Amino acid sequence: MVAVVISPDRYDGVIFDMDGVITDTASVHAAAWRRMFDEFLAGRAARPDEDCRSFTPDDYREYVDGKPRYDGVSAFLAARGIQVDPDTVQELGDRKDGYFHELIAFDGVRAYGSTVAVIHALSDSGIRAGVISASKNSFAVLAAAGVENLFDVRVDGVVMEDLGLPGKPDPAIFLEAARRLDVRPDRAVVVEDALAGVMAGRRGGFGLVVGVDRTGHADELSSHGADVVVQDLAEVEVNQPQR
Repeated sequence: MVAVVISPDRYDGVIFDMDGVITDTASVHAAAWRRMFDEFLAGRAARPDEDCRSFTPDDYREYVDGKPRYDGVSAFLAARGIQVDPDTVQELGDRKDGYFHELIAFDGVRAYGSTVAVIHALSDSGIRAGVISASKNSFAVLAAAGVENLFDVRVDGVVMEDLGLPGKPDPAIFLEAARRLDVRPDRAVVVEDALAGVMAGRRGGFGLVVGVDRTGHADELSSHGADVVVQDLAEVEVNQPQR
């Protein structure tokens, strides 16, 4: 079933989020976040007004998914009424990153075949493709999945730090990718699986925001800014230019 048609007469570029859209790593991030936060919460003597219950999938989607690590730590702890100093935020974020790398070293990284097929179809149609990620390790993840050379542009956590770009739901990372692709936002498509990501696409004035729902939360993606939601990019068709 085709839910989305991307045509070169309407769009000049497509910007993909990495985790959960290109690579099957969103679940790995979620597991690393859960391990880190559950260790932290279990070892903390709860104070009045602090919520030290275990980290949940809803917490992942709402507070950390798609955001820079330290922003995610701060957002989750604030939601639980927990105040810590900046050094603790950094230590927790770095611990989560270490757990993530342990997991991918053990299990490897898989790219979604349907997404790779869409990227090849975009190339054949003359539509440029970019990848964004809040991670500073995006190249290593893409290389582990064997897809590092598929994109015209990559904007990640290293670029964000160098340029001082804010994290999602601010659209800055998508706008920078569009600038590097030399495409106008209204002539570009954003493909995202995170709530913060579809919000960023909507706020950036992109021509189409596609939400990818692999966890049964299509309504949330729609309410946060997705124009259309698919379960997999097999539902996306790329038209070839008229000859």
